[in-house]
Amino acid sequence: MPKQLQRLTTHLAIVVLSVASGFISPQTFANPDGEALFNQRCAACHQPGGVGTPGLAPPLVNARLWSGLGDQAQAYFFGVLNNGMSGTIEVNGVGYYGLVMSAQADLSDTQMLDLADYVLKDLNKLDFKSAPEMLKTARSQSSAHSALREIRKNAS
Repeated sequence: MPKQLQRLTTHLAIVVLSVASGFISPQTFANPDGEALFNQRCAACHQPGGVGTPGLAPPLVNARLWSGLGDQAQAYFFGVLNNGMSGTIEVNGVGYYGLVMSAQADLSDTQMLDLADYVLKDLNKLDFKSAPEMLKTARSQSSAHSALREIRKNAS
C-alpha cells in the first residue's frame, strides 16, 4: 500500500474511532450547530458553556450584559466576531487586562447566526429572533475595539 494511502487510512481510522467512542461529535464533520461550533472555535478561551477564563476571556454567560444591550445584543455580538476585541474590560469585578480576541470574520453567515443563537438563546436564555440583517450590517462596517468596549460598558 502506498504511504499516502496508508496515512489516509490511519487518519480515517482515528476519526472513526474518535466518533464511535464519543470523543468527537459527528456534528464536527457535518454542518455544526451553535454549540458544536462554539466548542470548536470559542471554548479554548471562553470555556465550554461560555463560563470564561478569569483574567483571559470573559464569560459569555452574562444575562445582565446581554439584557442590557437589548435589541443591540446581536449587533454587538456580530461586531465582536467580525472585528475582534482588545483592551481592558471588567465583568463581575474581574478585570480582563490586555484582552486580545482575534476577528472571526472567516466564519460564514450561517455559522455566526448559529453562534449568536447558542450564546444568546441557549446560554443566556434570552428571547429574540435571529436578525441576519444585523449580521449583514456588522460585516459591512468596521467597529473600533474602543467603540465595542464602550457599548459593552454602557450596557452592563
